[in-house]
Order: sequence, then C-alpha cells, then structure tokens
Amino acid sequence: MIRAGVIGAVGYAGRELIRLLGIHPEAELVAAIELESGKSLGEVMPALAKTTSVKLETFDAERLAEQCDVVFMALHGGTSMDLIPPLRQAGVKVIDMGPDFRLKNTADFKKYYGMEHRAPELLDEAVYGLAPYYRERLATTSLVAVPGCYVMSVLFPVRPLVDGISRDFPVIVDAISGLSGAGRALHEAFHFPEMNENVRAYKLGMHQHTPEIEQELGGDVMVQFSPHVGPYTRGILSTITFRPKAGLDVAKCYERYAGEPFLRVLGEGKLAEVRFVRGSNFCDFGWVMDKRTGNLIVVSAIDNLFGGTAGMAVQCMNIMFGLDETKGLNFGGMAP
Repeated sequence: MIRAGVIGAVGYAGRELIRLLGIHPEAELVAAIELESGKSLGEVMPALAKTTSVKLETFDAERLAEQCDVVFMALHGGTSMDLIPPLRQAGVKVIDMGPDFRLKNTADFKKYYGMEHRAPELLDEAVYGLAPYYRERLATTSLVAVPGCYVMSVLFPVRPLVDGISRDFPVIVDAISGLSGAGRALHEAFHFPEMNENVRAYKLGMHQHTPEIEQELGGDVMVQFSPHVGPYTRGILSTITFRPKAGLDVAKCYERYAGEPFLRVLGEGKLAEVRFVRGSNFCDFGWVMDKRTGNLIVVSAIDNLFGGTAGMAVQCMNIMFGLDETKGLNFGGMAP
C-alpha cells in the first residue's frame, strides 16, 4: 500500500485528490497538511466525513518522510519551491500539482509569476507530468511537476499535430474554465453576483500557462492564449485554431493515442463537451477543417480538477510506483 500525504489539503485540488486517494485500491492517505491543524478532514470538509480518520497537521519534512512514500503538493504558485527541497533531502517522492517546477526557463518563471525561482537546482530533476509523453522518465523520477489544467486541454490535442502546424501564424487558444479553476481563496470578481449570467476574459496576453504550452510544443510555436471564466463549477472547454501545413493528416496523427486510456479522440466533425468529462480523468477532442479560411479548429474538454489536476497526479503516482496507471481512475464522466 502506497502511503500518501497531501500538503494543501483543503484547497479544491487537494480535496479532489483526497477523494481519489480514498477510492484507490493500492494507496492510502496517511497525512494531510494545512493551517487548520488538529481538526479532522471530516470536520473541515463535511463531504469527506466518515471516509477518512486523518487529522490535519502542520508541515514537518522529517515526519512526513517517516509517514509517507509520496507527498502531493496542492499549493498555489511560489509556495512549493520552499517545501519541496527539504522533502527531497529527507528522501520522500514528491508530486507537485502547482506551477513551481513546470517551467524550465527561470526567466520565464520570473516574468509570468513575478518572482525569482528559489530552488532552480531541482528543475533538472523534475519530470513534467504529462503521462503519455513522459512515461519512461516518470517511472524512475522522485519529483513530478503536474501540468496546468488549461495546458493539458491544449497539449493533448495539439502536440501530435505540431509538425503539421504552420509557423507563419500563432496557434489561437480560446478556453473557458469553471469557477473552481480560480481556487478556494475569496475574490470579489468570482462572487455569485459578479459571475452569475456572466463570462469574463482575464490575463489576456500575460497568462502564466502560455510559456508552459509553448515549452511543451517544442519552443518554436507561438501561442495566443485567451482564458475565460464562466458561471459553472468545473470543466474546461478549449477551442484551438491554427493554420495547418499542406498534407496534414489529422486522423493519422491521432493514431498515436489509440492505446491511451484517458484520451478520447472523437473524430472529424465531432466536438467535445464538458458534460461528458465532468468527474473523470478523460480529455475528449474532435476537429473541423474550415475550408473557407484554411484553418483547422480543434475543440477539447477536460475536468479541470480531476483530469486537469488530481487525476493526472494519481496517474503519475501509479506510474512512479509501477502500478497499472488506470488504478483508481478508470470510470466515466458524471452525465447528467
């Protein structure tokens, strides 16, 4: 049994992860770290009452190393980089669901996150947690950087096509996320009266996921990323438009995903919807070739908390510990 700890247990990503660990046949939550130490998880999160007896603790790297085989970090940007070094020094495996170790270029990190990276010595050790592309390295690493949720909704459908994308035009990504993507912290912009019957664009031209997408597309594809937030709880729908090179065979490129357990290629003329992936680890995508403009339009859907964060983290854990990577994850979306 894999003994797992979670740092940032009461945030939305942490809650989703704890829910998944609770049903995992070969993993057990043994430690939960938060500011509200001493309380049980069921007290702080009624949805978890009677599912776990774990109590919240404060951070202690040595104690976590004694308790846990793996520690998940469910923290906002700029926090994990201070906690992961002592955990790694203590010998514990770490899966970071935050952004601190995704970008390999520290100048990009400073530009988009507004701070210096304080643990650059670990960047080479950290393996990017996009399972279909980094399986072999994930199997031997002790530090994983789980991709951003928006990022996965773009990389899964675009990366197999990257050689067939014209560099004369940027890849245009218009994506909309549910409100849980903003996290648990209170912000006036996301209060019910502000967001009900409303859709808002934000961070245009400066979103931190832009360099991450470009990094994982090889560094020579320019991406115009325009994120939006809508008045629903979870899920991301991304509409991706680009000019293909002559002769691009989209269906042929997607054949590489035939054996992928959580990627569903819908086919030409079939467009993804959030409702079919909600509460699952799946990413769905289909496409349309617009002969009038010469552009290819791909639409993808993913659950930002499950498939876009906690589910991929568990999938990476399964690979790291030599398990079937679908363990604890292989069920469909919540529809309706």
